[in-house]
Amino acid sequence: MTTQQHTLLVDDEPGILTEVSLLLASSDIPGVATISDSRQVIRYVREHKVSAVILDWVMPNVTGAEILQSLTVEHPEIPVIVMTAMGDVETAVTCMRQGAFDFLTKPVDPNRLVASVKKALQVSELGQQNRKLKDYLLADTLGNPDAFAGIITTSKKMRGIFQYIEAIASSRLPVLITGETGVGKELLARAVHAVSGVPGPFISLNAAGLDDFMFSDTLFGHKKGAFTGADSKRDGLISAAAGGTLFLDEIGDLNLASQIKLLRLLQEREYYRLGSDLLLKSDARIVAASNMDFAALRAAGTFRNDLYYRLCAHEFRVPPLRERLEDIEALVDYFVHQIAAQQGKPGPRVPQTVIAALQQCRYPGNVRELYNMVHHAVTCNEGAPLSVADFPGVVAVPVRAAQPVECGGNALFSVFGRFPTVMQVEEYLIAEAMKLTNGNQTQAAELLGLTRPTLNKRLKQERQ
Repeated sequence: MTTQQHTLLVDDEPGILTEVSLLLASSDIPGVATISDSRQVIRYVREHKVSAVILDWVMPNVTGAEILQSLTVEHPEIPVIVMTAMGDVETAVTCMRQGAFDFLTKPVDPNRLVASVKKALQVSELGQQNRKLKDYLLADTLGNPDAFAGIITTSKKMRGIFQYIEAIASSRLPVLITGETGVGKELLARAVHAVSGVPGPFISLNAAGLDDFMFSDTLFGHKKGAFTGADSKRDGLISAAAGGTLFLDEIGDLNLASQIKLLRLLQEREYYRLGSDLLLKSDARIVAASNMDFAALRAAGTFRNDLYYRLCAHEFRVPPLRERLEDIEALVDYFVHQIAAQQGKPGPRVPQTVIAALQQCRYPGNVRELYNMVHHAVTCNEGAPLSVADFPGVVAVPVRAAQPVECGGNALFSVFGRFPTVMQVEEYLIAEAMKLTNGNQTQAAELLGLTRPTLNKRLKQERQ
């Protein structure tokens, strides 16, 4: 479930506790706890998940300096903002040397306080995500595997994306997903939503081809009578996504006028319906996706830099299918059974010769293209095992190379006439991979599970 960021406010004056709490709440910083007795602070932090602390410096019983020192030692990951009426340079230097995140002088400027707290919470959140991601990578585990059950993969690259999604689960900042057409960006956007555990719905909007009016009306809605034909009020998709996730697909196609409106929504979490002057708030998380090159779009001036940096608070690229050929077999098996069940017939067997041939394709249309290929093959199939001929345009690999390799001493003796050394087996496999791919080192390296530079180095050693 999503963990709300928790801010602790410590001051011995009740009036300041009330005033600052109201200020933060009105500035979209919820979850503020207050303590007036400084003796309770350390125990409270030990027993609760605190993301940031706002600390008075001069207090009876336990001083702010003593609390800061303890927090720095026990909880160095928690940013501490010091507030004090002592505005001298020496006190400020002492605070910062002891590990304070910021130093504010009373009476505190409200805008600076809010900005400092938001920055502290952002730093805390990024630190939590880095620690989670490190734990995931070291343990190689998923905390919520069911959220990714609909994504068929055996790829380590994809598993790394799953772990990253879990690491950012508690964040409400935008997510930007990039990747070629057909790689499954919407499936991963749905996984982001599922892992976050938010109670609201997942709402999707494809921005491709929408002019500014259509985008604004669809996203923000309109007031009754806002324009000719507006016979009733429309709430818009951002309202429908309240408490949940709004997925904006093909965001790179958005025109500049619409980009400005989306930027305001991301910055202030506020918007207006068309024809209305009533300011509305949104708590929906924005997940955006595009198959475009944002560096090129920004350089051409067709996509705003400030909007891009708002969207990419969390960003990941989905690798194309040609970079994860190990997924071919699992995907084909899944598609065959799914399509056969839809057509009410048994799923045909898929020989390894077919898988080997399909692994030689480049798939510009990615998973979507592979699905269409399998759909055609299964639809035309009359119950016999699938063959390469069922996939137009796919070329069979040499029969000898496509045969499953036997294991054990007998197979080795049949190839070498004796039991070979490890070096000889390695040279043999490299030679077979190069034959199978017609000398293409990139494809041969993929078959061997090596990087292309490593294979190139081995080949040079053999020639010497």
